[in-house]
Amino acid sequence: MDHMATPLEQTAEDTRLSAQGAHAPAGHAVVSVAHDADEQARNLVGWRQTYDQLAAGRFVGTLTEIPLDTMKVFCETTSHTLRQACEVRGDAYWFGIPAARDRQARIDAQPFGAQAFAVRPGNVEFELVTPAQFSIYGVVVRGEVLRHYAQTVERMPLDARLPDTPIVQAGAGRLAHLCGLLAQRLSDADGTAHALAPLSDFARNDLQAELLAALFDACTADDAQADAGLDQASRRRWIVAQARDYVLAHRSRPVGVPELCEQLLVSRRTLQYCFQDVLGMAPATYLRALRLNGARRDLCGRAAGSVQDVAAAWGFWHLSQFATDYRRMFGMRPSEALRAA
Repeated sequence: MDHMATPLEQTAEDTRLSAQGAHAPAGHAVVSVAHDADEQARNLVGWRQTYDQLAAGRFVGTLTEIPLDTMKVFCETTSHTLRQACEVRGDAYWFGIPAARDRQARIDAQPFGAQAFAVRPGNVEFELVTPAQFSIYGVVVRGEVLRHYAQTVERMPLDARLPDTPIVQAGAGRLAHLCGLLAQRLSDADGTAHALAPLSDFARNDLQAELLAALFDACTADDAQADAGLDQASRRRWIVAQARDYVLAHRSRPVGVPELCEQLLVSRRTLQYCFQDVLGMAPATYLRALRLNGARRDLCGRAAGSVQDVAAAWGFWHLSQFATDYRRMFGMRPSEALRAA
């Protein structure tokens, strides 16, 4: 007898489909092309949706997507004006960011474009009207991931950051950063559907952390002065020192900003302000440089061993990426530094 899914099991499956995707493994990008609006709607897995073409002519749509472990990232391009009845399935949130700031769409009859993007929770139907030759970035994130990130990294409940309305107003700079990050991973492709190179585990984790930070930044009012004013110079230096000590104590693996926020009990924005004020750079930039310098000292100070041993000791698990980063930082290959020693 076939197993009948319970409502709880169906909700879990809906969330997996919405925030990861069903027809590609995690980190494996897929590009598809549709010549019919209904086909375009079906290509985006994990949604309940219907597309109505509202202008005459032959329809062409493309979809480039990367299913990740906790979210799905995609870019959708459509040739004609569409009316879309959409609903994300399960406990997930959809963020819709127009790729071009001069093109305006409507969500539930409300226009958004230049300095705004759309947000809708799962299991809530909404109407999206998009113009001709329109491209939109989409990020679908599991609800539990957003709530945990908001609580442990942003140090506030999710509902204090995400508005109840479907449209979020954001600054041009923050939206440009978010779109630039998405554009790095998602590029348009011509021709028939094909698969792109998959991302490594490290690259997937890094991308997910970057996207969460960029999404929360875009949902935040510009309160840098207020937050920065709360911390005295000595406290900022102490936070940076604690972060450095923690990374050095766990040098055999890459420590990310979310983990540091949890350990130091500070928000991501506070951590960023501290590093910017004390060192003039972002936390992730400094932490990578810290590990690269530790690897350089080991390479230059030991007469035996291998580049791979040193890289692993400092949390660089991908040797080719380590070699690239090392050469960019110090102007020589790790193997050259080892031979010189």
